[in-house]
Amino acid sequence: MIKRTFVATLAVASTVTFAAAEEHTTVTEDTVVVSKVAETEMAALAKASLDEELIAKGAKVFKKCKSCHKVGEGAKNGAGPLLTGVVYNPAGAVDGFKYSKALNGAAKEGLVWTPEELASFLTKPKEYLKKTKMSFSGLKKEDDRSAVIEYLKSYE
Repeated sequence: MIKRTFVATLAVASTVTFAAAEEHTTVTEDTVVVSKVAETEMAALAKASLDEELIAKGAKVFKKCKSCHKVGEGAKNGAGPLLTGVVYNPAGAVDGFKYSKALNGAAKEGLVWTPEELASFLTKPKEYLKKTKMSFSGLKKEDDRSAVIEYLKSYE
């Protein structure tokens, strides 16, 4: 299971209450870190902001990834880790997958797969992360990278 951490930055310091599955947290700081958030509320917000056309394009581009990576309900690790829920989560967090020393090192340094980090990685994985086990040469087109990331975001 992937541990999820959500960070929200407030424009103005104010009191914010987050309803979580088992707790309520009230904080009065500019940055709020919430480690438990009602999963259904966050999933609904994330799904509402997705671009369906971009997801469809991403599904086509993801065919280049399918020989090593799986995504979706019931998917399992292959030559590469399962990618369900990868976006906005820490690198190296998929249970049961043996990551390279390079990726484990980046994970220990706090790498989180934001859309921007994924786009950089997917451009040329071996340049982004020296000694990664991922042999894929990368996605040259920015549109393809954006589409794949949107596709991955559609899977929690």
